[in-house]
Amino acid sequence: QVQLVESGGGWVQPGGSLRLSCVASGRLLNYFRTNGWGWYRQAPNKERELVAGISYGGGTIYADSVKGRFTISRDNGKKTVYLQMNSLIADDTAIYYCNDYPRPLQPWGQGTQVTVSS
Repeated sequence: QVQLVESGGGWVQPGGSLRLSCVASGRLLNYFRTNGWGWYRQAPNKERELVAGISYGGGTIYADSVKGRFTISRDNGKKTVYLQMNSLIADDTAIYYCNDYPRPLQPWGQGTQVTVSS
C-alpha cells in the first residue's frame, strides 16, 4: 500500500507563487517510478478536478485553466511529485491532492490547502 503526503500549501496574494510537494511512502518497490501521478484540486462547492498529470515517461498534461502558469514534475529518486504554481489567481483557491493518474485511487489523502487572496 502506498501513502501520499501533500505539503507546501498556504496563503498567497494574487500573482504569487507556491510549490507543492507530494511524497510517496510504503511498499513502493518500482510502483512510483512506473506510475503516472496527478495533482487534483477541489474548491468549495465544486467537483474535484484534475489540474496536471505526469506519465511514467515524463509526458505532461494540464487543465486549460492552469496552462502556462503551473508546472508538474517528478523526482523518482525522492519518490516525490511537485507542482510549481505561478501567477496564482483567486480561482486557484482549493485543497490540492496528489493521486495516481489517470485513474485516481481511493482513499484520497488529506491534501494541502491553497488560498489566494489579497
